[in-house]
Amino acid sequence: MKADIIEITSLDQSGVNVFSRLTEAQLRNRTEPSQGIFIAESPKVINVALDQGYEPTALLCERRHIEGDAKTIIDRCGAIPVYTGTRGVLEQLTGYTLTRGVLCAMRRPAPPALDDVCRKARRVVVIDGVVDTTNIGAIFRSAAALGIDAVLLTRNSCDPLNRRAVRVSMGSVFLVPWTWIDDPVDDLTRRGFLTAAMALTDDSIALDDPLLKQAERLALIMGTEGDGLPHATIMKTNYVVRIPMSHHVDSLNVAAAAAVAFWELRVRG
Repeated sequence: MKADIIEITSLDQSGVNVFSRLTEAQLRNRTEPSQGIFIAESPKVINVALDQGYEPTALLCERRHIEGDAKTIIDRCGAIPVYTGTRGVLEQLTGYTLTRGVLCAMRRPAPPALDDVCRKARRVVVIDGVVDTTNIGAIFRSAAALGIDAVLLTRNSCDPLNRRAVRVSMGSVFLVPWTWIDDPVDDLTRRGFLTAAMALTDDSIALDDPLLKQAERLALIMGTEGDGLPHATIMKTNYVVRIPMSHHVDSLNVAAAAAVAFWELRVRG
């Protein structure tokens, strides 16, 4: 079935508010999760989401891209509304220039159960209280590239399906299983994981310590950009881990630290 091409003639036009006026919280729709929507941006990212089975509900693209960059996306999405107009109109609508001219509204799936995400996992990362969208996207991209089996987020962390997080991840948020977690150390210990907090303490061990590499199932817990992990969390983990530094630098940005740790602690063989 062919898409329904709709020319935008007014910024108040019915159906386009999902791309313009709804905040991230409104898109997420906490009161009715089954009605939640997120926005994927650019053909590459949209294709990754479609490949992973995410359901599109509407497209927004520049008129010139209907037979160009957006054509394959439109064909794949089938009978959904495709709102279109000039670049000027769409900039007024969204507030910025579209990346390669295509946005896709997609239905937000219910997060999977923690047991399902962890069942076959050997290396997981817990993101505790990280709220920066760029860092969340970068962590997911590193997790996908460097062998992390799942990403678990405390509920005070940024939503991985935030528009900017999705864009920064280059669609990796669709490739790595993820869900929310309430009590990282206890929940993962019960599921057979050793837990390792990334933090600076007097008794921390180096990232390349053989104890970590030999762990059959390991959960790496990483904290906020500013304050790091809560002391209570650090005290409950099996290990506290540091990345050895030079030039008196005390720490890395959480996304950079995640990439280093994922590579060093990946499952070998």
